[in-house]
Amino acid sequence: MGSSTPRIRRTAQNTQFTYNLSRRISDVQTYPVQSPQGATVLIYGHENGVTLVWRGGRRLKPAKKEIPVEKPNGKSDDAVMIIDSDDDEPPAKTQVAPKFEDKPEFEDVAEQTPYPEIIQTLDLTLGTAVLNVAVMPMAPCTSEEAAAGDAPILAEKMVFAVSCITSDVYGRIGAWGESLVLLGGQTRHSEGLAMTLLQPKSPERRGSARAVVAACSRQASGALHLWDVPLDDKTKPERALEPFQTEFLPEPLSGISFNPTRNTQLLTISPHQAARIYDFAVSSLPPDSDATGPFPSQGSWLLSLYQPFARPSAARKPILDAAWISHGRAVFALLADGMWGIWDVDGVSPASPSAAMATRLKSGVRGAALTAFSVSGYVEGTGALRSVAAQAKESQTGEFAPMTPHTRRQATASLSTATSLDRLSTVHGGVSTVALPSTGRTAQDESLVLWVGGYEHVCVIPGVSRFWESQLRRGSGGGVNLFSGAQPTRMVKLLDLSTGLLGERCCGVSLLVDRSKSGEHIDNEGGLPVDVLVRGETRILVVGPGEDGPGKRIGGVVDARRKRLFAKGERSDAIIVHGRDGRKPSFSYNLSTSKPGTLRLKASNEQGDQEPQGPSDSPSVGPRRRVGFDFMNTLDDAADASADLSRDVEAEMLDIMEIDQALESMEGSRDHGRKRVFFEED
Repeated sequence: MGSSTPRIRRTAQNTQFTYNLSRRISDVQTYPVQSPQGATVLIYGHENGVTLVWRGGRRLKPAKKEIPVEKPNGKSDDAVMIIDSDDDEPPAKTQVAPKFEDKPEFEDVAEQTPYPEIIQTLDLTLGTAVLNVAVMPMAPCTSEEAAAGDAPILAEKMVFAVSCITSDVYGRIGAWGESLVLLGGQTRHSEGLAMTLLQPKSPERRGSARAVVAACSRQASGALHLWDVPLDDKTKPERALEPFQTEFLPEPLSGISFNPTRNTQLLTISPHQAARIYDFAVSSLPPDSDATGPFPSQGSWLLSLYQPFARPSAARKPILDAAWISHGRAVFALLADGMWGIWDVDGVSPASPSAAMATRLKSGVRGAALTAFSVSGYVEGTGALRSVAAQAKESQTGEFAPMTPHTRRQATASLSTATSLDRLSTVHGGVSTVALPSTGRTAQDESLVLWVGGYEHVCVIPGVSRFWESQLRRGSGGGVNLFSGAQPTRMVKLLDLSTGLLGERCCGVSLLVDRSKSGEHIDNEGGLPVDVLVRGETRILVVGPGEDGPGKRIGGVVDARRKRLFAKGERSDAIIVHGRDGRKPSFSYNLSTSKPGTLRLKASNEQGDQEPQGPSDSPSVGPRRRVGFDFMNTLDDAADASADLSRDVEAEMLDIMEIDQALESMEGSRDHGRKRVFFEED
C-alpha cells in the first residue's frame, strides 16, 4: 500500500478517506470474516499480484528483542572456536534451528482513533497481473461467529480466488499463503469470477469443506467453467485442477455471482440477452452410473430474466450488472440507460406477495422466464442516457433514406436506435450488496450501492426491503419521489466524490459494514450502517458519514445558517468571519427629476429660486424644493469659485444640455385647443 495514512476531506454531506496506492488496481473485495483482532480485510489485485490490507482493529505488539546472557569470563555456551589447521579438525557444533511458529501478539485494546487506520499489509506476488478477486457470498461476521456457524474453516484460514491476465485462476487457501491451487482449463482470461462454500451435511465430514469456483471468459463464443476445490490440506492437488463442468454459450458473459442462500445457483449476466440462473447441482441429463464425483457433468439453466426493450427497436436494453437481494430470493438489475428494477423470483414482495417462482424451478421444469419488474425506476440525473436516441435522430441527415415519408421515418428511427444502442453499450456501471448484522429486534436487512457512468451517479439504498416496500406503495413504476422521503425508504445519491478521487474516474463500488454501528437501528433520519468503498485507478476512496450537524447523515440537507464551526462548549483562537444576515434589504430608487403629476420643472429665477407668480397678487409658495441627483446642488458653488465672474454658467448649462431647443420645440407642438398663459416678470 502506498500510504497507510489517508487524506481526509469533509464535505457538506460526507467524510472521504483517500488511500493513495503505489500501483494500478484492477479489483477490490472486502473479506466477509473479520480478523481475530477485529480488523476488516481488504483484498485488491494489481499488476504484480494481490495485496491484503487490515483496516482497523488492534495493533500488533512490537517484537521483543532477545538480550544474550553473558557468562563469567565472557564465555557463553554458543561460542564456537575456529582453529586454522589442516591436520586437526575440531568437531563442528551443529545447531538445529527451531521451527517457525506464526503466533502474532496484539494489543489488548484497540487504539481510539477518529477513523480506522491501516494496521498491516501483505503482498502476495504472483508474477503477473490479477484482474478479478472473488470471496465467499456470506454476511459479514467475526471470526468467533464463523467458528460457531456453518463454515468453521473460515475462522482459521482465509479462502479467496483470483484470476490473472495469463488465463490462470488460483484458489488461495489459508492465511499467509499456506496453499495455492492452480485451476486450469481456460484459454482466455476471465471476464468474471465467483466462488462459494459447500459444507458436508454429515457430522463426521464436517471439517472437509469444499469450494466451488466459477469463471466466465470469451473462449469460443463464450464459456463458463466451474472447479471443485478441496479446502483441507490432506487432499491438496499436486497439479492444476480441471473444471468439472464447462458450458459453452452463444454470447460471452459480463458477470457472475453465487446465491448466498442456495449456494449451488449461479446468476449469470448476458448484457444484450438476459440474466439467467444456472444450477450446477441439478443435472440436465439422465443420471450416469459411471460418473464419479459429487456433482453431475452438466448443470441446468433454471430461469431467464429478460430486461425491457429499447423502444422503438426490437433490441433489449443492455444490462450493466445484477445482484442477489432478499437473501437470494430476488434479483436487482441495473440497465445502461439508468433504469433499475427488481425481479421477484420467489414471490417475496414485502407489500403484495405473489406466487413463488421457485415452484416453477422444481426438478423436471426448465427454461422458465420472467420479464416484468416488481418495481422499477430511474437513477436521478441519467436523463442524458435516455435522450441518446433523440440526439442521434437529429444528427441524421437522411441523405440515403428512401423518399417516401413513411420509409424515411422508419429508416431514420432504425439508424438512430442502432446508434443509441451502440453508445449505451459503452456505459459502465455496477451493483454491490451486503447483508447487515441482525440486531435481534428486526429481520436482517441488506444495503445496496450502484453506479452508472462515473462518480456523478453513485447511489446507496440503506435498507433494500423497506425501499422495496415503499416503492410498491407509491404505485406502479416506482419512479415517483425516488430520492425523497425517509432515508431508509429512498435512494441516497453521494455528492462531491471528485474531491476524494482527485481527478480519477470511478471504476467500481462496494460496501463496508461498520461493526461499531451494528447495534444501531436505521431510523427515518438516515444513519447508514455501511461505508461506501469507491475504487479509482490508483486510489481507494472510503466514504463515511459527515461530522456534527445535519451533514452527519449521508443524504441530509445542510442548512448553512445553522451549521456549527465548533462543538458546544469548545472555543478557538482562530479569526472567524461571519457573513451578514441572509435576508437582503429592500431598496427603492427614484431617478426622476420631476414631481409626480408634472411634465417638467420651471426654471428658477435669480432671486433665490422663487416660483413665478401669476398676474394677480397671489401669495408666494416659498423656495423650490430640489429633487433629483444631489451633485447638481454643487454646480452653483463651482460657478462661484470660478475667477471669471462674467460667465453665465446657467446659460452654458442650458446650451450644453440643449434644454432651450427642447422647450422651443415643445412650444411649437402644443395643441391649438389649449389656452396660452403668459406670466409677466416683476
